[in-house]
Amino acid sequence: MNSDYTDQAVAPGVAEVERDVEARSAVFKKELGLFDLVLTQVVFVVGTFWVGWAGRLGHEQNVFWILAIVTFYLPLAAAVIFLIRLMPLEGGLYQWTKLAFNDFVAFMVGWNLWVFAISILAGVGLVVTTNISYAIGPSAAWMRNNPKTITLILFILVAAMVVAATRGLALGKWVHNVGGLVHLMTFAILILLPLFAITSVIAGEYQPFALQFPTFSAYNINVASKLALGALTGFEYIAILAGETRAPARNIGRSVVIATPIIALMFILGTSSVLAFVPRDQIDLIGPIPQVLSIGFQSLGWVGTIASIAILGITVRTIALMSIYFAGNTRLPMVAGWDRLLPAWFSRLHPKYKTPINSILFVGVVTLVLGLLSLTGVHAQEAFQLIDNAGGVFYALTYLVLFAIPLVGMKAIGVRAPLWLKIACASGFIVTLIYIRFAIVPITDVESPLSFALKIIVTVLVANAVGVSIYVLRKRK
Repeated sequence: MNSDYTDQAVAPGVAEVERDVEARSAVFKKELGLFDLVLTQVVFVVGTFWVGWAGRLGHEQNVFWILAIVTFYLPLAAAVIFLIRLMPLEGGLYQWTKLAFNDFVAFMVGWNLWVFAISILAGVGLVVTTNISYAIGPSAAWMRNNPKTITLILFILVAAMVVAATRGLALGKWVHNVGGLVHLMTFAILILLPLFAITSVIAGEYQPFALQFPTFSAYNINVASKLALGALTGFEYIAILAGETRAPARNIGRSVVIATPIIALMFILGTSSVLAFVPRDQIDLIGPIPQVLSIGFQSLGWVGTIASIAILGITVRTIALMSIYFAGNTRLPMVAGWDRLLPAWFSRLHPKYKTPINSILFVGVVTLVLGLLSLTGVHAQEAFQLIDNAGGVFYALTYLVLFAIPLVGMKAIGVRAPLWLKIACASGFIVTLIYIRFAIVPITDVESPLSFALKIIVTVLVANAVGVSIYVLRKRK
């Protein structure tokens, strides 16, 4: 247990749990170093479609980004650095919650985190198909709403993720690193594009550092809450792989510090480029960056192929991101199996690669099934919003617990959280509640707003009821 923040002795039970988790993690290869972690943070946190959502705010986006960074992003970074240095354990937030509260809360946090990642993974076919269609050009626009094409791409991607996850992070980290480097280059192209195509910019609206006083309408607050708890999240997810990281207490915290300013600039300047080329009410929420690159390079004419290459770079990043989600999502059932909250079957390791092979196969099948179900009966934009909003609520529930640990859960661990951290976590907790309030409200036109809201509410309630049932049944056994 690290003593960077306190010299107090931890509770004996906490030390015992830590020793047990560390002993179980000893079999894993320590594949992830600081460089790998920084690139993984960039890939994981900087979602390609958030610059589109922020673009819906017009030139108020800079102020809303700053508010989201101050009230949520920095508090999250502080909380994760504090907790990972205190408890550098495989399973991340699941283990922190178990030590601060109890098995039930930990299981439900792990369950919601797992369901959230599954919901994101289920949308991979839709996102990758959209990006590929933009890379090919206008002749491939039909692909974005073609269920057969999306299904085929989804199947290929899930099969590839299962194979890569089975091989382990020795292969997976290279996927993540390549995705991170390509992602940085693609965003550099996006950010610099208005400078080369300034005469073609719509109405001369390129104002990267505009500070327009924000309008706090219900719509703007809805979008702004998504910028906080949608775009600026993910630092804690990497901690799930702490047992497979070299010096996790030090390196994961450092990766957060290094990645934070890079990520903030990518979001703010990237959104300005989107607004330079696309009217705020015409932004494609699934593929805003491919949309901008297509328009921008079309106006330049002579380098149109660069747009296709850059858009394919977005696809590479998306695949790398899904690989990270997939890896983390296979470890959560494994650590729950260690605690006998799930059958030991989930903790069985591959004899050669030492990866949770049964958990990998299970996650692959569930991802494929939910991805197919998400495409039934709705258009692509609505399907994407349903997947993203429902997944966001699952994620938000885990963040309520994350911020609650420094606020009220440190006594069980035997450590006192500093006052500044409690203030930061209180801010993050409030922003999370605002996000949950607006998660059932779509930001684009849907066929039935009431049906949209009910689908999300029912999905969240049913999924958590299933989680509670699994926990109760396992405890009885």
